[in-house]
Amino acid sequence: MKPLTPAQRQFLKGLAHTRQPVVMIGNQGLTAAVLKEVDLALNAHELIKIKAATDEPDTRRAWMEEICTTTGAAPVQQIGKVLVVYRAAAKPVIVLPR
Repeated sequence: MKPLTPAQRQFLKGLAHTRQPVVMIGNQGLTAAVLKEVDLALNAHELIKIKAATDEPDTRRAWMEEICTTTGAAPVQQIGKVLVVYRAAAKPVIVLPR
């Protein structure tokens, strides 16, 4: 996926604000099963929040990068233990600004 513009990222942050995390990364870390759940959630919702169960900021950044690389999603933001990613669906529901 091509990188998001600052305006698109800001728009998606606003949409994500009221959403709850739909995927949790537990004590086992970022496993294949978690990546599969992220992919399924992106197919269903386009924009998702992921809750990470680690206190290590570097680990969370690495997970965000791996999630985006593996699923073809774009990173929107990371606040504390919450990661927000976006991937347009085949028939997009969310219309991004230009």
